Amino acid sequence: MAELPDDRLISDLHSLRERLLHAESEHAELIDRVRERHRASARNLVHYVALRGTDLRDLQDRLSDAGLSSLGRMEAGVLGHLDTVLTALCALSTTDQSPDDGPVTTGDPLTPAQGRQILQTNTEHLLGPSRADRQTRIMVTMPSEAATDPDLVAGTVTAGMDLARINCAHDDESAWTSMIESLRSPGTSDGDRPAPLIAMDLAGPKLRTGPIAPGPQVLKVKPQRDSSGTVTAPSRVWLGQPPQEPSEGPEPSAVVGNLPLQDPAQARAVLTELTLGDELTLTDARGSKRTLTVEALTPEAVQLTAAQTVYWATGTELSSPAGTLTVGELPAQEQSMRVREGEQIVLTRSLEPRPAVTEPPYVIGCTLPQVFEDIEPGHRVWIDDGKIGTVVESATQDEIRLCITSAGPNGAKLKAEKGINVPDTELSIPALTEDDLAHIPFVAAHADMVNLSFVRSEQDVAQLIDLLQAEGAEQVDIALKIETVSAFESLPRMLLEAMRWRDVGVMIARGDLAVEAGFQRMAELQEEILWLCEAAHVPVIWATQVLESLAKSGLPSRAEITDAAMAQRAECVMLNKGPFITEAISALSDILTRMGGHTQKKRDMLRQLRSWQL
Repeated sequence: MAELPDDRLISDLHSLRERLLHAESEHAELIDRVRERHRASARNLVHYVALRGTDLRDLQDRLSDAGLSSLGRMEAGVLGHLDTVLTALCALSTTDQSPDDGPVTTGDPLTPAQGRQILQTNTEHLLGPSRADRQTRIMVTMPSEAATDPDLVAGTVTAGMDLARINCAHDDESAWTSMIESLRSPGTSDGDRPAPLIAMDLAGPKLRTGPIAPGPQVLKVKPQRDSSGTVTAPSRVWLGQPPQEPSEGPEPSAVVGNLPLQDPAQARAVLTELTLGDELTLTDARGSKRTLTVEALTPEAVQLTAAQTVYWATGTELSSPAGTLTVGELPAQEQSMRVREGEQIVLTRSLEPRPAVTEPPYVIGCTLPQVFEDIEPGHRVWIDDGKIGTVVESATQDEIRLCITSAGPNGAKLKAEKGINVPDTELSIPALTEDDLAHIPFVAAHADMVNLSFVRSEQDVAQLIDLLQAEGAEQVDIALKIETVSAFESLPRMLLEAMRWRDVGVMIARGDLAVEAGFQRMAELQEEILWLCEAAHVPVIWATQVLESLAKSGLPSRAEITDAAMAQRAECVMLNKGPFITEAISALSDILTRMGGHTQKKRDMLRQLRSWQL
């Protein structure tokens, strides 16, 4: 039997209550600036931040020992929940104490039930109506192919997509328009459900590695061999424009090369004279002589086979009794530099393509000039999603010299156009670039939601609000992408600024955030963001690498199934593009539906289980 609470417990709760109300008074000006319908949520957010500013674990244990709530699930209605516990404590106390002692709030305290209802309403405004069988929405990133493939778009909707994400870092307004038209086409709808809402990402500043000089214009095509080295299938290429319909003979999948002709008009005269089985000879890029056999012909192209590996190059000449065919322009091979721990990388302000070298220092450009102004020796620099870890040795206006601290046991490839993260550096640049400003009118006219990338302060949020107001785009909602540690630390103030707007959400962009904060701390940060946003009654979008193996390869990993189940606590889960995206959507929908009956935020829901019988 639980012991009766002592007066010290009541006194501690009164002190805690006073702390919350003092914070409310201290931040009254910020609270008063938010939109009227968000004001109770703003007060609750302030209360929650004040609550979590102290260690409550001892108090929780004492409350639990008294048979009372231990305050572990009070995010949605902090003060109301605290008052309920105080009322119960005072009723159990043998002394004459009142739960109403102390200061009062400027509004009626929200109960957790009222807070959950506000969050549900805000979620419907931002993310659209829930489905009958699941509460958590699914957002899907549209690939470039969606601009020309309405069937792909329709397939994602049928599989269970609720929101479509268009990334303004890719494609252009013409492609975005085509995607939006397909998404809002009557033929794309999923039964009686409305068309998917459209979220558009503003790309923000691009902090990436610069270009590397292109490699040779060579294509290696090799035959298939068994374990003993015997050729089981020759290498096959089409030289010229291949037919739209597959030719008779080998399966299309066996054709591994498609090479242009240098002079198609001259080549037609040669092609008309060739017959099946003819042999052509060439000297490949390595100087090796090769003989190829004609396996298929059209007026525009010839399919050739070879029993040996061929290194095709721009300008390679093929000789035949009918004449000579010349290979046209081949794409240059993408180059990279293998770097290892202890070696040096030099980032330069110049974006001139750099040669791929095999010895340090490895020199490559950096696309954001402001880095050279703000970075300092000792700051960490991560490259390519954390694959390469470095620390700054020295920095000037034109170059930053890095020492590699981690690159894997076999080194890592330093490539062009890869992301750079500088978690220790305060970059003095706004979240919105010139490109973003140019995209704002289109986004304001077409999107249901705008995702603000690289947001780090309330000033960034205020700038976006001012721009949307200038466009008369009150109907466009805002989602803040939390990608950096500074954004995480500024989140309470950014939310209070964003609450000036009609509807707001938060995206946990776990890719960059994990690199910035460290993978181990990422597990903690995503939980804290969920708690804080629940206190603000702000919907959360759980993003980055959800079911990524399934979307890309068709087979999920065990760990990402668990991750998808954890994501159910957010109001929306985002999937990235991939060839198996419809399968990933279906699987995620199934997982979210199952888990929705078991958990609601931090609470375990005791749905009837039919798993066991004794």
